[in-house]
Amino acid sequence: MSRIGLAPVAVPAGVQVDIKGSSVNVKGPNGEMSRVFSPSLNIKLDNGQVTVERTSEIATVRALHGTTRALIQNMVTGVSTGFTKVLEIDGVGYRAELNGKNLVLFLGFSHPIELTPPDGIAYDVDTKTRQVKVMGKDIEQVGQICADIRKIRPPEPYKGKGIRYQGEKIRRKAGKSGKAKK
Repeated sequence: MSRIGLAPVAVPAGVQVDIKGSSVNVKGPNGEMSRVFSPSLNIKLDNGQVTVERTSEIATVRALHGTTRALIQNMVTGVSTGFTKVLEIDGVGYRAELNGKNLVLFLGFSHPIELTPPDGIAYDVDTKTRQVKVMGKDIEQVGQICADIRKIRPPEPYKGKGIRYQGEKIRRKAGKSGKAKK
């Protein structure tokens, strides 16, 4: 039995959930999100809580139970408070700046890299700590944007230079140990 799927999703004040069949539409202060789920699950709204119930005990339906509930929870959290991921930039001369809404990265290449945020995504840069915050209402989109930014200059194992997630541990290597004397 899915313990995650059994837990109801609490709908905070200021958030409206509209369920039509297997389609769920969530509106809140940060915007609106909608998603179509599998028709083999029953999604209901009762007393400010969204519940997900299985129609059968088939393995694929059981697998979708917890996933569907988690996706609805992420939609409700996204339109009410939003999601933030933090990237850290480490390296001599590596830095990030904001040019209007665009993120400009200086990462040791011959040219700066300018990234335009897609709809629903915002960047924030702290130049002192060299941190880039990626904020948005869709957790999947925030995670994908962070992965794309990290892919530009992933952290290397010898000096640790590059872009990493906040709190990410980089496995370091020893490097060369000099020439042996004759």
